[in-house]
Amino acid sequence: MPSLVFAVSKVPWYIGGALLAVYAVVLAGIGLRRPDFPFNKRGERAVIALTLALVVVAIAKAIIAG
Repeated sequence: MPSLVFAVSKVPWYIGGALLAVYAVVLAGIGLRRPDFPFNKRGERAVIALTLALVVVAIAKAIIAG
């Protein structure tokens, strides 16, 4: 019974990983259709920041679930 108290659900990790995968496919699709994507430096920084945030969250969830 005590082991159930300390069990960590892996569902958030799966959701984070799926979100990152979907984001990567969508981003690749946009990039392939529009060669000038992300249009300007501000957009470039936003894409980089969002990508970095998703990767950090996925890594953190993997560490917590592990």
